[in-house]
Amino acid sequence: MTSGNTALITGASGGIGLELAKIHAAKGGDLVLVARSQDKLEALKQTLESTHKIKATVLPEDLTSPGAAQRVFEKTQQLGLQIDVLINNAGIGGLGHFHQQKLADSTQIIDLNIRVLTELTHLYLEGMVQRRHGKVLNVSSTASMLPGPIQAVYYATKAYVTSFSLSLAEELSEFGVTVTALCPGPVHTGFADTANMQGLSVMKVAHKADSVAAKGYRAMERGKLVCINDRILQFSLEWMVPLLPRKLVLKMSRLLMEA
Repeated sequence: MTSGNTALITGASGGIGLELAKIHAAKGGDLVLVARSQDKLEALKQTLESTHKIKATVLPEDLTSPGAAQRVFEKTQQLGLQIDVLINNAGIGGLGHFHQQKLADSTQIIDLNIRVLTELTHLYLEGMVQRRHGKVLNVSSTASMLPGPIQAVYYATKAYVTSFSLSLAEELSEFGVTVTALCPGPVHTGFADTANMQGLSVMKVAHKADSVAAKGYRAMERGKLVCINDRILQFSLEWMVPLLPRKLVLKMSRLLMEA
């Protein structure tokens, strides 16, 4: 196995994942870039390698397909790549009443946001624990801290991601491995387009992907448990929302998805 500071990033072709790849490369780290679009990954690889003199490996993969996580793991093993940093960024959502959505769409959200993230984490943790060194950054959401009418499945999957990350962080603390949950609020990325969220009022206060990635990467470096990119949103979620009646929280959450 090669040694160094290699990061595997899922959903690396755009948004937060792309920005995290730029940051890691700028710090001299090698990359394994995973996403569906080979063209976008190859273009990113060329840019980062020429700019930062690092090595980037492209692994085109539709992570929602059966066995995708295992295939990614086996490819890195075959290439002799030691993954020192795992960044689970890939995720999808969908706007609408649960009973009106196609069940296949909802299960796909669960598969990518939960199953694939869990599988990749399990596959790469063994090596990190053996080496007693490694970092995991799971891109969750402030949605993990609320119920999410009109995005019920997406919010529920992110609640899993944050809870899973915190639990692992405690389990792995004795092995020199850190786990951080990045919980951004609304972000201007392709995710918002896919989830049909661009017309919502909540997107008026959305942050840029590069600033979210920068805060998340710093939090990962420091081994922080949770990183919320917006201080006002963090204060509201941690100190105000818990004091409100649940029915009021539900109404407020729903309004953000309907306005």
